[in-house]
Amino acid sequence: MTEEEIRQDTRTVEQIVDDMNLFDDDLMSMVFDGNIEATELLLKIILKQDDIQVVSVVGQREFQSPVVSGRDIRLDILAKDSTRKHYNVEVQKKPEGAHIRRARFNSSMMDSRMLKEGQEFLELQDSYMVFITQTDIFGYGIPIYTINRHFEEIDDLFDDGSHIVYVNGNYKGDDTIGRLMHDFGCKESEDMYYPELAKGVRHFKEEGGRRIMCEAVEKYAEQKAENVRLDSLLESIKNLMESMKWSAEQAMVALKVSDADKAMLLKEL
Repeated sequence: MTEEEIRQDTRTVEQIVDDMNLFDDDLMSMVFDGNIEATELLLKIILKQDDIQVVSVVGQREFQSPVVSGRDIRLDILAKDSTRKHYNVEVQKKPEGAHIRRARFNSSMMDSRMLKEGQEFLELQDSYMVFITQTDIFGYGIPIYTINRHFEEIDDLFDDGSHIVYVNGNYKGDDTIGRLMHDFGCKESEDMYYPELAKGVRHFKEEGGRRIMCEAVEKYAEQKAENVRLDSLLESIKNLMESMKWSAEQAMVALKVSDADKAMLLKEL
């Protein structure tokens, strides 16, 4: 959906918000941003640890790559508990968004920011990379897939503090994780089991926060339209470079690319 399409029909924005559930990262990030109660509930159920005490949680936290032209990431939820463990929770509707190597990348980005100059590696805290996927991407039908490193030659854990967890959003068991995934799929707060989650969904879909949610949808449409424009421009530049044997600069001059666009496009060439 383009920005222009949304502007032409404001009802489209309202319908998008009505159809949202917690598998939509915009809604999920807003519901959990600063919401310690909901975040504690989520982590306790998924990790089966009743003693987790969350001390901070932020939604849509951006991590910039320390490498020039490296890939940046935006985390749906970044939380920390009273023992200084770090948690990144991501929701994904499509399997490709939760690729196993993305889990590795996100974990490394979290780890790289835990230590300050002069600190010992022993001070690196435990990190948990949690993917909540709308479908069972591994296909075994179990609710949770927990991944930890281990020694291959001996039956023992390699306890480096790095943990990756995938949650099967399609799981429908009559237990805590089944009810949690049911709530993630709900469009209406009144249909949810957990009041900690229902309260946030009600605020952003039915009460005072709905305007903020609608603005976020419009902003997303603007960004998507801009990405489509830049992708099309990038493809045209590459085609000219290949067919005319031009440099990137020559192709961009021919296409009358603005200086602002040049700076962004050069990173992709």
